[in-house]
Amino acid sequence: MVDKVYKADLPRLRKALEELREEFSNLGSSDTNWTKLRIEPLLKHLDALERLLYSEEFSGESSRLRKGVVMFHSDLVYLRENVKALEKVLQSEKKPVK
Repeated sequence: MVDKVYKADLPRLRKALEELREEFSNLGSSDTNWTKLRIEPLLKHLDALERLLYSEEFSGESSRLRKGVVMFHSDLVYLRENVKALEKVLQSEKKPVK
């Protein structure tokens, strides 16, 4: 089996990105369209990872995939850092302008 954390975190990260997409769309006043710029590309990346991970092509590859856990971990770091950064941007966008 591929890293359990990886498989568990992908849905959690998808949910976080979908919630961020909703919150950014509710703002409506941002100068930058963060949904198009970062959220949609990150969701597409997640889609591709999940399609590959659960495809029949790789279903029997668990021993070889286990050797690549470092690469899978880098995907998680990339996605987690982007979610954190987007959350910070969202908080700054929510602050009232003085």
